[in-house]
Amino acid sequence: MLGIKLVRLIEKNSDHLSRSLSAQIRSSERTAAFQKIPHEDLRLAATEVYRNLGEWLLQKTEADIEVRFRSIAARRAAEGIPLHQFVWALVLSRDHLLRFLRQQSFADTIFELHGELELLQLINQFFDRATYFAIRGYEESSQSALQKDDWARARAAAISIGLLSERTEPTYED
Repeated sequence: MLGIKLVRLIEKNSDHLSRSLSAQIRSSERTAAFQKIPHEDLRLAATEVYRNLGEWLLQKTEADIEVRFRSIAARRAAEGIPLHQFVWALVLSRDHLLRFLRQQSFADTIFELHGELELLQLINQFFDRATYFAIRGYEESSQSALQKDDWARARAAAISIGLLSERTEPTYED
């Protein structure tokens, strides 16, 4: 199947793809906050997806994608990357990959074309799911931050009315 050949081609070129993608993300005005992420960290994150694309598309479950992209989103949120910039980085990642596929495409028969179209659909579905779970990860991160802020305000209020002393250690449930 041509789709599998293209996946293998992407995996084989994952280092080149991830280097050019990380440069694109770091230079885009829409992802300016990514300047604070070390170049190598950004490149490794892209390489991980590109190098294992076949596994992500064909073997990983919805739960696997959810766990991975919620954790990435939580980390990026903690690093101060705004949600809209993270989502744009995912869009750039998908578009970068699709441009590469257009350059490498060589379907000669209807069966090869069908395999190519199937692969494009799988890639779009993967990035749609990744984006959805990234947004959920950001929502959870912000909820957690709000809960900690609420705890801090409640603690300050309890101290101000004498219910707690300054030395009492706060405890929160994460």
